[in-house]
Amino acid sequence: MNWKEYLDTAREAAQKAGVLLRGSMSLDRRIDFKGEVNIVTDFDRESQRIIHEHISGRYPDHDFLAEEDLREERGSEYRWIIDPIDGTTNFAHRFPVFCIAIALEARGNVVVGVVYDPMRDEMFEATKGGGARLNGKPISVSSTDDLNRCLLSTGFPYDIRDSRENNLNHFCDFAVRSQAVRRCGSAALDLSYVACGRFDGFWELKLFPWDVAAAGLLVLEAGGMVSDFRGGGFDAYGKKILASNGRIHDRMIEILRLPSKSEAPVGKRERA
Repeated sequence: MNWKEYLDTAREAAQKAGVLLRGSMSLDRRIDFKGEVNIVTDFDRESQRIIHEHISGRYPDHDFLAEEDLREERGSEYRWIIDPIDGTTNFAHRFPVFCIAIALEARGNVVVGVVYDPMRDEMFEATKGGGARLNGKPISVSSTDDLNRCLLSTGFPYDIRDSRENNLNHFCDFAVRSQAVRRCGSAALDLSYVACGRFDGFWELKLFPWDVAAAGLLVLEAGGMVSDFRGGGFDAYGKKILASNGRIHDRMIEILRLPSKSEAPVGKRERA
């Protein structure tokens, strides 16, 4: 099926919201706390309103799922999954690393994905079976197959202060087995960077569908692999995600299976 019409709609909605966010960097913003460190700003809500209004104006019978308490279930075979600002903490501190993520599910499968970085004007997009692109040009994952030479990325859950399952163990395990690990603060951008070869791999836990649905499709359509920590198929509603260029996927799974306290000494290199 040709998903271009839906892709165009998602792209237009993301660009509209991007104008708002790009222009708001010097403005005051209201910050509310959803948890100890989990926050939402008034611009999250306004961005979501702009996106929802644009898409629902075209497809009033479709379902919607978005981060800021938007659930619309009409029994449609189509569902839009929206993150109005992925990287809200960065945005709240005026750290310019955040994005807008929009995905479309059709009969339970993600078929359209758009991730827009308004600060760099980078539009990542993909359709199921149609490949992945950055600003209209095809992209693909990296070709690095040696974990020693790989740049990885990850993030930490909002309950890092309270939960023993907080990703710190995995971070340490990968930090001494890869070239470096980055923590940028936006899962959708991290995954998009895997898709275009800037990162070689990404893992994170306790994410939500609006964090990974659009960008997970990007990685797959760019020739990469997406799974859970055990290698099972990509599920946008799962709580653990591993994405890579495919060449280091099995090795990353091995490392994710290590005991909580890695036996690897600090500075020890991965054997080729």
